[in-house]
Amino acid sequence: MSEFLMPSLGADMDAATVVEWKVQPGDKIKRGDVIAEIETDKGLIDLEVFEDGLIEQLLIQPGQKVPVGTTLALIRPEGAVEVALAGPAPAVPPPPPVSPPIPERPVGVRPPLAPSRERIRVSPLARKMAEALGIDLGMVQGTGPRGAIERVDIERVVAELKTKQAGPKLEAPAPPPPVVAALPPAEPGAAKSTPTDFQTGMRRAIAAAMARANRDIPHYYLERRIELSRALRWLEAENQKRSIKDRLLPVVLLIKAVAHALSDVPELNGYWLDERHQLQEAIHIGFAISLRQGGLVTPAIHHADLKNLDELMEAMRDLITRTRSGRLRSSEMTDATITLTNLGDLGVEKVFGVIYPPQVALVGFGKITEQPWVENGMLGIRPVVTATLAGDHRATDGIRGAQFLEALNRHLQEPEKL
Repeated sequence: MSEFLMPSLGADMDAATVVEWKVQPGDKIKRGDVIAEIETDKGLIDLEVFEDGLIEQLLIQPGQKVPVGTTLALIRPEGAVEVALAGPAPAVPPPPPVSPPIPERPVGVRPPLAPSRERIRVSPLARKMAEALGIDLGMVQGTGPRGAIERVDIERVVAELKTKQAGPKLEAPAPPPPVVAALPPAEPGAAKSTPTDFQTGMRRAIAAAMARANRDIPHYYLERRIELSRALRWLEAENQKRSIKDRLLPVVLLIKAVAHALSDVPELNGYWLDERHQLQEAIHIGFAISLRQGGLVTPAIHHADLKNLDELMEAMRDLITRTRSGRLRSSEMTDATITLTNLGDLGVEKVFGVIYPPQVALVGFGKITEQPWVENGMLGIRPVVTATLAGDHRATDGIRGAQFLEALNRHLQEPEKL
């Protein structure tokens, strides 16, 4: 029997809430199946299993918040399942029927429905808004993905309540449904404070993880300017052959060039775990994505080195869409072997990031700007991007980092080979 534990989906995650089980005891499962949905500070995440077998027992009820490392379920491995199915079934007599207990509540009084309410799909921001305003989530109609309750749904309920409170009272009003337990008096800016509370919670978790990373990881930083005239000319010519929806963005060239450079300098593709450097064969690039309500998530683009530019473009679009709607898979949150952050679209020229443990490197790109450039003794104006590298000195050194940046530059000078 193996234990399925609450995984750590990042250095800034200490606990999570089980929202819903996708399986029941006795169900067969295989590696990669989504067996549960959990909620973290960064949203709702589909939890995958990493072995074949059979669900023996679910140990955590939906709605329970448990720390990382807690046993969520017991799984009978695939080999044990086959043995159990082949062998005779144990002769265990069925338990005698038990008469239902006589209810102690008065006739006609419905018991509380807390268990069902715990299964409600709700975004972290909407949950915090509901708690702050006293909104009963069981009476809110969700309009998000898969019926999830989002911020706009809570704001709609609050607006309806204020309208009812401001309107004339009827002589014989019907009792309203218990939507609000205690609606605080309306104050200017009160509704705006709740998103800030959510942002503060996420930023507090991120800040704690980055503080540990700054403390524990001996960072070194390198930067290099890379001339992009060849890459951008090739990209412009390539996009002229395509429809608008199929065109490539410059960031896709950067992602593919990073993947190729990691193949050339594999020491930067891996983890620092158990006090040793553990290289990884697969290249999974964590792509930093900002959330609309604030905060940052870095899900992984799996096997970036094996994808062509069209596949990378599709993978990036899909990740951005699912990240901002709270529909990521746990493997996308845990598999990244290096992180790439790009703030060029916001006008930032240089990015010096903090390594996200247990990774050993982070690559940053700034804005592509027109800069003076000397080549073959001739001065001209060229499009240039500044690439930066944050490296873990326990795993690599400046020589390896410089070799990586040189490989990155070399691949961007040959865009047709990306």
